[in-house]
Formats: sequence, structure tokens, C-alpha cells
Amino acid sequence: MNSIYIDPIMSDEQRREALYDGQLLVYSPSPGSAAFVRFADEMIREAFAGRDPETAQFLMDVTEYAALLADLKPKFIHHPKSKEFIRQILGELGCDPSQTYFDVPRMRSATSDDYLSTGIAYAFHPHRDTWYSAPMFQLNFWIPIYRITAENGMAFHPRYWSQPVKNGSREYNYAEWNKTSRLTAAQHIKSDSRKQPKPEEPIELDPQIRVVLPPGAILLFSAAQLHSTVPNTSGRTRFSIDFRTVNLADGVSNHGARNIDSECTGTTMRDYLRSADLEHLPEDLIARYDTPANQTVAVGA
Repeated sequence: MNSIYIDPIMSDEQRREALYDGQLLVYSPSPGSAAFVRFADEMIREAFAGRDPETAQFLMDVTEYAALLADLKPKFIHHPKSKEFIRQILGELGCDPSQTYFDVPRMRSATSDDYLSTGIAYAFHPHRDTWYSAPMFQLNFWIPIYRITAENGMAFHPRYWSQPVKNGSREYNYAEWNKTSRLTAAQHIKSDSRKQPKPEEPIELDPQIRVVLPPGAILLFSAAQLHSTVPNTSGRTRFSIDFRTVNLADGVSNHGARNIDSECTGTTMRDYLRSADLEHLPEDLIARYDTPANQTVAVGA
């Protein structure tokens, strides 16, 4: 059974277990997440130079818009303050800084009415992050920057938490993706030819769960959750922040959600930084998960 917990009183260990079991957790804005959203808003408004970022798509040529995002998003991702906000948020949630590792945050945008849904503003089909070489103990944090509605957020498809989906993850390797596809995102404007793991069978999107959060609130979910970008019909562009965490002890013991259908190779584990001091995960641990391309991966574990 999938449940949504609002401001749950849990230890970090209890929270991880709930997420590995398929639950969704929502936390009200914290001082850190509220400050992170204000920081992101400042960067966005500076980039859009006086235009309302939620409606600027209706005033700009799509090529110009894509170029603006291609400049804005890396600045946000790699700004030193972005990491500090994440460390603050994790501390507020009671995560052990010596055990918790995070990756750099992404700024996501979902434009309205299919204005730009490829490349730098990719609208994600139903997928699990674990199809993209994420470990089964990865947890996802999602934070809206502006007010969202049910028509421009994100959808979860809970029937597939325990039901496998035939998918193309067997052809995905994270290292190969970084070499060949990641850096070309801004070039894909009218269509996106980059090969990504997708369902290879019809997906029943309903029943689905759309969690509508205020700006700065935090939605947590397992990387194994099947989720998708809601087709935006709201008339406003949605901007959000997301980042991911792993727990060192869970990595050592390979403890996380059950793998029911992910066959990708490689690993994202070199991306994570320790909250305490920004050090990477031990290389010998990473090597345990870094399966070579074209190697068969067992599911059901």
C-alpha cells in the first residue's frame, strides 16, 4: 500500500525504510528549503531580465528560451551556495552528515502547452530513476520554486511500485550517457533523439497521484517509484529543484527498494558528495555497483 505522510515524525532510518517501502513523504517548507527557493528565484528572475518567468515562454522565441535555460541551469547547479542549501536542508531533516551523500541539485522547468518539452526542458515519460543507473537506495528530493497545480506538477503511478514494466534500461549505461548525450541537451529543441530508457509496453497512467505542494515544501520518494512529468496545461511554466541522496550504510549493505525491472549498467554513485565535508563515496564501494556496459543485470533483488 502506498501512503502519503505529511510532516512525519520519524528518525532518518525510519524515513528511509518508509521510502524503500514505497511511501511518499511531504515536509513543510523549512528555513533551508525556503532560502534555497528564494535563491533560485533570484537567479531565474535575473536571467529572464524583468519578464515573468512563469509566462515568459509566451513572449520569447523557443530557441532564445532554450539558450537562456542552457545558461541558467548550469550556473544554478554548480553555484557553491546550492550545495550549502542542500547541506542545511539535510541537517534540518535529521540526516547524519557522516552517512548522507548528495548529488548536485537540478533546476527543472516544464513549459505549458508543449512549448518546449525536449532537451534542456525535457518532459519525462513514465520512468524510474533506477532505469538510469541510480542505486536502489537512492532517495529523491523535489521542491517547487513557484506555486504549482495538478496541471503542471509530477505524477506517480503507484500500481507499478510492485508491478514490473518492460523497459529499455538494459541498453543504458550512465558513463556512456555522460560521454555522448548529456552535454547536447540544449541542442534538442523541436525533438529529442537521445536514446533513454522508456517503457516498452503500454502503461496505464491511472490511477495516479499528483502531490500539489507550496513553494519550498519538500517531496521525498524512492528512486524506484514510477513517475512522470504531468503534461502542462496550466498556462504557466513550472520551475522546481530536485536532488538525490544515498546513505553510506545502506550502500555497504545494499539495502534499499527491491529491483523489479531495472537492467541498466554503470552507476551514478560517483556523483554523490558527503554532507559533512563534500568527499566522494569510497571508490571500492562505487566499484561494487559500477557494472560494465552490456553486462546482464539480475532483477528481483
